[in-house]
Amino acid sequence: MLADLTLRGMAQVLRWLLVAEHELLLFATFWFILSAIDEAAIDFSWIWLRLGGRGHAALVPLALAESPLLGRAAILVPAWHEDEVIGHMITHTLKAWTQRDFVLYVGVYRNDPATLAAASVAAGGDPRIRLVVNAAHGPTTKADCLNRLYAALRADEARSGLMYRNIIMHDAEDMVHPAALAVMDRALAEVDFVQLPVRPEPQPASLWIAGHYSDEFTEAHAKSLVVRDALGAAIPAAGVGCGFSREALASLARLRMATGESGPFASECLTEDYELGLLVARDGGRSRFLRMRDADGNLVATRSYFPSTLETAVRQKARWIHGIALQGWERLGWSGRPVEIWMALRDRRGPLTAVVLAAAYLLLVIEAILGAARLAGWQDWLAPNPALRFMIAMSFVSFMWRAAMRFAFTTREYGVMEGLLAVLRIPVANVISIMAGRRALIAYIRTLSGGEVSWDKTRHGSNHPSLIDAEARAA
Repeated sequence: MLADLTLRGMAQVLRWLLVAEHELLLFATFWFILSAIDEAAIDFSWIWLRLGGRGHAALVPLALAESPLLGRAAILVPAWHEDEVIGHMITHTLKAWTQRDFVLYVGVYRNDPATLAAASVAAGGDPRIRLVVNAAHGPTTKADCLNRLYAALRADEARSGLMYRNIIMHDAEDMVHPAALAVMDRALAEVDFVQLPVRPEPQPASLWIAGHYSDEFTEAHAKSLVVRDALGAAIPAAGVGCGFSREALASLARLRMATGESGPFASECLTEDYELGLLVARDGGRSRFLRMRDADGNLVATRSYFPSTLETAVRQKARWIHGIALQGWERLGWSGRPVEIWMALRDRRGPLTAVVLAAAYLLLVIEAILGAARLAGWQDWLAPNPALRFMIAMSFVSFMWRAAMRFAFTTREYGVMEGLLAVLRIPVANVISIMAGRRALIAYIRTLSGGEVSWDKTRHGSNHPSLIDAEARAA
């Protein structure tokens, strides 16, 4: 009797799982197909641009890298607990950029003496380095640190009577391309904001976690942003390798200060750089995404190391989802232009993507259980749905297309082996997205209930690869 009851109970559980499988399939495949249509629109727009000769990276003239700037440039570098990398970044930048008309503003905190000491040693009395100590104890927010640098910049302009023409943003772990400053300087003679690609550096010790950044950034910065630029949509700032005209940033600063901010960067926003790029366009400014290569075929991009552990990758991506998707919806709303609404939907789909991916992986677990039951002789009672079978087939086809695109773009930039790994890393990227989406939602709910926004940044510790060593390997 007990065995019979147990069998009936197991059969009931399997029937529930079968119904759950059916509903989850409908949910997941619907959103997979919708996402596939969205991505296909970007893919075929990019292919059309390539066929028309507009999707290729332009060639940078050899003499441009060392040519004088058209005007003075200020480079803002916020730094909190960056003692392991800030010295390398300063040394590399001063070596790569030979022009004299720029000043590197490095923002540090008084309760972070290690970073201050490392930056001071690397500066070595070079007049192109300006160390700015934040009066507040760190960490505040990245935007607060940037606003302090902006205030120091304005004070320097008032004292010297010399105005900056461009303001560039970089992070403490960045490796700049020798031609990047001159490229941005020339572009900012015609537009108000410019963004260069970001190129994550491969890390042999973290092929799966750090490696997935290479796959995602390469496809986004070789295709998606190229299409976005061609469509005339606003270009979001990545926070590194991006430049603003002095007047564009001053205009945004005036708008911010009218609401009580101390500068152009929103201190309560976790992705102040992303928001700033969009606000330039809303303020009537012109933006450009520049994809160029030097004479050796190297991409004119900002090279950097990204998080190499699961915890740090989840934290970083949660901050992006929180700032771009959740805060962006709340703070920026929706523009009336169809192309801007489309791009905003793409930017803010992070939480939904996490839910759909979680449903897909839950389906794998349910299917494994039902598959084992079928092998044991259990018979399905739910008839197959032809429409659902079609949706599953379309989802599979779209996944294969996405994997092929991921392989092609990663191979173009990093080689065939990395291209193959890019396909294998897709599940890793999905798991990180699921975990980051959950963390972002919890953090956002906490801020809605009065929680403070803090600088939840990635710490580049002693295990962070040397930027100078990376430069030598790339030479």
